Amino acid sequence: MVGNYTLRDVARITGVSRARLRYWERTSLLASDGELRAEAAELERSGFEFGDLVAVRSVLSLLDRGVSLRRIRKSIAALRENVPEVQRPLGSLRQWTDGSPRVVVSYDGGLVEPNGQFVLDFSGDPLRTPVTLRSDAETFQSEQSAMDWFEQGCKLDSNRATYAEAIEAYQTALECDPTFADAHCNLGSVYYNQDRLANARTCFERAVAYEPMHVEANLNLATLFEEEGRFQMALRHYKVALGADSLAADTHVSLALLYEKIGLRRKAREFWQRYLQLEPNGTWGETARRRLES
Repeated sequence: MVGNYTLRDVARITGVSRARLRYWERTSLLASDGELRAEAAELERSGFEFGDLVAVRSVLSLLDRGVSLRRIRKSIAALRENVPEVQRPLGSLRQWTDGSPRVVVSYDGGLVEPNGQFVLDFSGDPLRTPVTLRSDAETFQSEQSAMDWFEQGCKLDSNRATYAEAIEAYQTALECDPTFADAHCNLGSVYYNQDRLANARTCFERAVAYEPMHVEANLNLATLFEEEGRFQMALRHYKVALGADSLAADTHVSLALLYEKIGLRRKAREFWQRYLQLEPNGTWGETARRRLES
C-alpha cells in the first residue's frame, strides 16, 4: 500500500533526518507492525501514512522527556511479545510520570507496562498521573499549521520589504512545531540577510540540533564561521553538508576555496577535481581548471 508521505516529507515534518529514520527502521525501532513497513531501500518509493508520523513524533516526545532510545526500543519489543493486541505500540507509548524513564500504554481500559503487567493510574495524585502524548488529531493539526505558516514564510522571505512578515510566519510555524528544522534554517537566512548574525547563527544551530545532517543549515553555519575566521569549524560544517549530499557541486567549491585560504592547496585540488567531475561546464569550471593547471 502506498502512503501519502514520502521519506523526505516525514523528515521535513518531524525534523528527523532521513538517515536517522532509516537507522531507526534498520534497528527495528520502527518496524514489524506497519509503522515503517518497507525495507530501507524501498522507503522513498513505498511512502508513509499519517500513523507513521505519529510513531516518529512519539519517539521524539519520549526522547525529549529523558526516556532513552534503548529503553524505547526494549519497551516496543516487550510489548510486541507480551501484549501483541496493542496496535501500533510505538504511537501508544507514554511516560508514566514527568522525568521518569518508565513507560506505559493504554489498553483494555487501563495502563499496561511493556511486560504485560497492569498498573494503577492514581489520577488524583499529580505526581503519579501519566503524561499523555498529544492525540493524533492534535498532532496532525499542529503539523499542518506549521507547514502552512512555513509555506507562507517561503513566499515572503525573498523580498526585503516583507522580511518582517516572513520572520513572523516562520516564528509562528515554530510555535506549532518547535522541531521544524527547515523553519529554523529559513528564519536564520532571513536574519542573516538583515545582518542580524547572532540571531541567524542561533537559528542554524537549532536546525542542526534537530537535524544534524541538514544540508542548508550546515552550509550556512560554515559560511558564518568562515566569515569569523574560524576555519576549522567552517570545515567541519562544510564536510557534514557534503556527507549529507555528496553530489552538491557548490559545496566542493566552498571547500576548495577554504582549503586555499588556509594554505592547503593540495587538498583544495581534490575538491576542484571533484567539482569538474560533477559539473565540467559549471560556473566555476574555468576557475577550477586554472587552479589545477597552476
